[in-house]
Amino acid sequence: MGLDRLINVLKNVYNEGSVIALETALGKKIAAIDLGEDRLQFTFTDKTKIEISDDGQCCCKDRYMRSDDDLDAFIGARFIMAEIREGPEIEDDRCAVHEVQFLIVTTDRGAFTVASHNEHNGYYGGFVICVKAVDVGKGGDNAQNLE
Repeated sequence: MGLDRLINVLKNVYNEGSVIALETALGKKIAAIDLGEDRLQFTFTDKTKIEISDDGQCCCKDRYMRSDDDLDAFIGARFIMAEIREGPEIEDDRCAVHEVQFLIVTTDRGAFTVASHNEHNGYYGGFVICVKAVDVGKGGDNAQNLE
């Protein structure tokens, strides 16, 4: 799913605030990248921040994000685009499902991949990608959706 499609999905399925947050990040220089258990956060040189997360249903499942790429190598690069690619869905012998969706972030230094995982019992599948601006005026960790 390319940038145009990601923006349309954010706009039509989730909220206009996610679209605004993503569009305001385009072209900005990355000062820091922080991959937490359930979110990817960018700090830009203009002191703004965005957070990309999977805000899907939180019952009977385990959601987490991982990357094998060296994210520090992208410090100083310009944020060009983000796209989503569907990954595999694996069902085990206990009827548990493990879904994976890939977030590909492209910069002027190349791209890196973050895998979003959702392990669930079969009823709580799917992903709800959300992009939020982070309020840097109150300690920097208070994510605010721009709806």
